[in-house]
Amino acid sequence: MKKVALIIGLCAAALIGAGAEARAQGGASRGPDPATLRDADMEKDSLHNLEVARQYFKLKKAYFASLKRVEEIIAGNPNFAKIDEALYIAGMSNLYLSKNQGKQKVESLPEKRRLTPEKYREDARLYLSQLANDHPDSDFNRQAQDALRELGGPLPKNSGQ
Repeated sequence: MKKVALIIGLCAAALIGAGAEARAQGGASRGPDPATLRDADMEKDSLHNLEVARQYFKLKKAYFASLKRVEEIIAGNPNFAKIDEALYIAGMSNLYLSKNQGKQKVESLPEKRRLTPEKYREDARLYLSQLANDHPDSDFNRQAQDALRELGGPLPKNSGQ
């Protein structure tokens, strides 16, 4: 009788252990982590562009130049590790251009690259909303929320993004 109880106990323990292993594999249906999809060369190139854009944005107040650098990152490498900062710089550069702030005045830009203040504000709201919606834990989220209040609030998630 002790032998039968021991065998039943071991079988029960094996089934419980197998159930835990099966539950541990449940996360595989969510797909791979975006970090694993990052190309090392693209990350390096995007990081360089971000560093240059950061210099244009912070030190030179050259918002058009910084905007072009981060738009290249956003379009070419949407899984970039620091995409939240790129979105922030894109949004704020557009906002500052809408106010004609910085060293690069809108009227001095080539006419085919010049946008209206309304279009710059619309693009600023789009980039900052994407930051707020997709990266709520970002270090740039508070500043984005402040700017979005000025722009009429964040756009709903997936509205034209």
